[in-house]
Amino acid sequence: MTMKLYYAPTMNPRKACAVAKYLGSPVDYVRVDLARGEHRSPEFLALNPNGKVPLLIDGDLHLWESTAIMAHLAVKAGSDLWPAEAARQVEVLRWMSWDLCHFSRHGGTLYFEHHIKPMIGLGEPTQAAVDEANGFYKRFATVLDAHLAQHAYLVGDKLSIADFGVGVLLPWANEARLPIDGFANIARWHERLMALPAWREPFPEPLPVAA
Repeated sequence: MTMKLYYAPTMNPRKACAVAKYLGSPVDYVRVDLARGEHRSPEFLALNPNGKVPLLIDGDLHLWESTAIMAHLAVKAGSDLWPAEAARQVEVLRWMSWDLCHFSRHGGTLYFEHHIKPMIGLGEPTQAAVDEANGFYKRFATVLDAHLAQHAYLVGDKLSIADFGVGVLLPWANEARLPIDGFANIARWHERLMALPAWREPFPEPLPVAA
């Protein structure tokens, strides 16, 4: 059965789209226009009361949150992106939790302040927020860089959804002005991810503009 993946070309949907493309999941992509407020429409809120993307519909299952969607797609495909071993599952959850609470949390602030704000006309970055996020981001990048000095990927030296999650902002490093200079192991890890077509170009082609 074909699933529906509602997305926008932004941070969290990137994870779900990249995993779906990597796995060749049977997915119909539905682009949600955030600028036009489609995520707040009654029709969309009936599908996801959070009014957020990504959203995966698989039969009667309406699944939101990018981490859960990645895991569901991997399990459904029988892929080791979600490991079979309990010990590795715990490690995936550890890195995903760490990312959401620390690494991408502060990186997400920089992404919003430097990239999203000007894109949607919300004015200049808030310097206090930028300064705080820069400090925390470098602190947690140090943790990640040290781990990657000994490992090719985050969990068991095999690609997993943890890599897709933790690395999500690195393709926007310039736009978000992420302070990642000097973290050589993170750079090498992301080069491995960029070798994957699904990571380089996770989103489907945009629909043609109506004449």
